[in-house]
Amino acid sequence: MASKQIMSVTAAAAKRVHSLLSKRNDPALIGIRVGLRTRGCNGMSYTMDYTDKVNKFDEVVDTQEGVKVVVDSKAVMFLIGTEMDFVSNEVGTEFVFNNPNKKSECGCGQSFNA
Repeated sequence: MASKQIMSVTAAAAKRVHSLLSKRNDPALIGIRVGLRTRGCNGMSYTMDYTDKVNKFDEVVDTQEGVKVVVDSKAVMFLIGTEMDFVSNEVGTEFVFNNPNKKSECGCGQSFNA
């Protein structure tokens, strides 16, 4: 039986991550790392960075597009069931995290409380 992934990544988000990684042209990079940090008016905010490794308790989400999203071990319990998406509209483009664990978020949507 296959184990359920900690979070899902939409095709749009995977495509954008793939594009960003290919622009870096660094063969050591294996994907991106998603984590959390204490910040903002409501507690936690999402972090994203390029990564070249998977640490011992990290979770890895492999997408159908061939992109690896490494979920930092300290963020796993707050990101279970989260969907990572990438949206484009007339105002701009951004990664969006649809997190069922959040209890509240600030008015600007940059931080949340779980």
